[in-house]
Amino acid sequence: MQGQTNIHTSINIRMYGPGAMLALCLPCFLSGNVFGYEYGEDYSDSYYNEISNGERLQTGATQIPCPPQDLSRWDKLFIMLEDYQMKQDMLLQQNEDMVKAEMDSIRRELHKHNNNNVCVQASENTCKCISEHMNRNLNQAMDQLREAADMYQAHNNETLQQLIQYSRNQATHLTMAMKSFSTYPKEQEASNADGGKLERALMATVADLQRVHAQLALFQRATAHRFLPSGCEMALLFPMRSKHIFVEVTPSMSMSLQSFTICLWAKVTQSLNKTVLFSYGTKKNPQELQLLLARNSLLLTVGGETHLVEAHSVVTDGQWGHFCAAWSSEQGLATLWVNGENAAKVPGVAEGHVLPGNGFILLGQERSRSGIYRDMDSSVAFTGKMTGVNMWNHMLDAGRIKEYADQDGYCDSRGNVIGWGVSEIIPHGGAQYIN
Repeated sequence: MQGQTNIHTSINIRMYGPGAMLALCLPCFLSGNVFGYEYGEDYSDSYYNEISNGERLQTGATQIPCPPQDLSRWDKLFIMLEDYQMKQDMLLQQNEDMVKAEMDSIRRELHKHNNNNVCVQASENTCKCISEHMNRNLNQAMDQLREAADMYQAHNNETLQQLIQYSRNQATHLTMAMKSFSTYPKEQEASNADGGKLERALMATVADLQRVHAQLALFQRATAHRFLPSGCEMALLFPMRSKHIFVEVTPSMSMSLQSFTICLWAKVTQSLNKTVLFSYGTKKNPQELQLLLARNSLLLTVGGETHLVEAHSVVTDGQWGHFCAAWSSEQGLATLWVNGENAAKVPGVAEGHVLPGNGFILLGQERSRSGIYRDMDSSVAFTGKMTGVNMWNHMLDAGRIKEYADQDGYCDSRGNVIGWGVSEIIPHGGAQYIN
């Protein structure tokens, strides 16, 4: 019990030490009993032991004794209490300042975090709105473009029908005039005036027919430049020359072949020294098989660039052309066909060679040596339009190739290795299907 009492006393002294000492000291100070005074000791005479009564009467004033020793102790006590109180106030103020600083820092961090979240959300909403707006504008532009193309095609068809009808009417008038002239030769000879009128009418009719034929030829050339070959409802568009723009083809059977025929329609925007139409490559030989354009020439390579077939002056930029390449391992016979006509025929090209399987077919680009798409060469990329890509596992005869070169209904025929509209043909980058 005594130990617990001492502990509690110690705790109370620590907690309430300054206040307790002040409470104990003040009554003693007010009662005049401090330290030795409470034991009944009286030191009042010591203050007057050197001053006589006569001297006090001579001074004419009463002096109050001031014990300097007792006043010095109280001063020290109060100074100590004041110093302790000031230190305690300073510590409390310092702690409050530290807490306020930490709270302000936390408040600023929270405010900054909230502002960041608000900014991120606002940015996401803005980007989403811009994307939706651009998609709407793009769809509207595409719809307007389709409507304009349909109106232009309808107008051209109407003009063509009118020209054809006018040509038929003029041909009918000419035939009737010729029959009339042959039936009545004597009457025409007798009437020179009427004969002169008939001759002038015939000359005018011939001139009209010549103008109609010229307009028809011009219209056919314009139509050939603008529209796809008849029977092909869609084409591949390569909008620019880029290493990222190409088309990947998955064949319907193995490419391990001893003979083949490749046919396609193409309209090149600009042909450079090497522009790739069709390329087949493997890891060992990325340029195993290629059908290329070189300025106005058409080239075929089989098994590498050393085995080359070339047809000169057969390509025109900006015009549709039908290109075919055929090869057989037996005797190495290789042929090139342009618009249904044989443009080159060379024997001994990769004779006895067999195309390896498990390769990659690309349209408009060739496989890089590293096999990585980003290492492709943009200078060999095709730019323009391409349609009706077909491949057979044998050499087609001349009659079939001429038939496929006809623009009417070509896309209805499909190869057994690659069939246009049947095989998997996937555009990459900016390449896309158009109609």
